Amino acid sequence: MHNKRTQWRWLMAAWAVALSATLGALFIGEVMGMTPCVLCWYQRIAMFPLAVILGMAVFADDRRGALYAMPFAIVGLALAVYHSALVAGWVPQWWVPCGTGPSCSQQALVIFGDIQIPWLSLAAFFAIAAALTIYLKRTRA
Repeated sequence: MHNKRTQWRWLMAAWAVALSATLGALFIGEVMGMTPCVLCWYQRIAMFPLAVILGMAVFADDRRGALYAMPFAIVGLALAVYHSALVAGWVPQWWVPCGTGPSCSQQALVIFGDIQIPWLSLAAFFAIAAALTIYLKRTRA
């Protein structure tokens, strides 16, 4: 049906997004010196392994890597949806999980005028989950 090269591109795309998001999070935290909120930490916990797992899957051309990565993408997507809803004001303030430290609902960093970091995380996890879903459907045994 689909050739192997086209299938591989979906896995490569998921890895590229995960790697970009990981490097971006490291830049914001380590170079810019911004301390992440609790929800950002949880999203990092889901994103960082994706960069490693998907990188190994791409270079080994191993379908199992996509299977192993999917739970991280789904959990990260759920966290990003909640965090984005919190920033947008759709979640009541008493649901805010943050204690001391940076606020989860008051994001200080915006890019391109009005795009906040939780929304970028949401887009990244969605893109990874979508690419992995397409890849896994096309590579069924």
